Amino acid sequence: MNHQLQNALLLGLAAATVLIATPSAQASEAIVKKARCVACHAIDQKRVGPAYKEVAAKYKGDAKAPAMLFAKVREGGKGNWGEVPMIPHPADKIGDDDLKAAVQWILALD
Repeated sequence: MNHQLQNALLLGLAAATVLIATPSAQASEAIVKKARCVACHAIDQKRVGPAYKEVAAKYKGDAKAPAMLFAKVREGGKGNWGEVPMIPHPADKIGDDDLKAAVQWILALD
């Protein structure tokens, strides 16, 4: 097999793997709706909690943000965005994989 064909096949396989492993924007938005995050948050307007786009802007470029936000959602807390506390969201409300996908989706918003 020539190198160009081999590279093209490998590139195609890599792209397919990324598409399969990365949740779509619609799927991630569906996750936050299913977990009822939208009761307090919206994409581009403040409700009880900050807009998702505000969260994305605040943590843009912060490599620690995904893990920190994952923990914040799991444990709940207050003080980052005001005095209204965010209740904890245990794994039975939103699974680990769904929570990771939701955080990734939120941080990718512009």
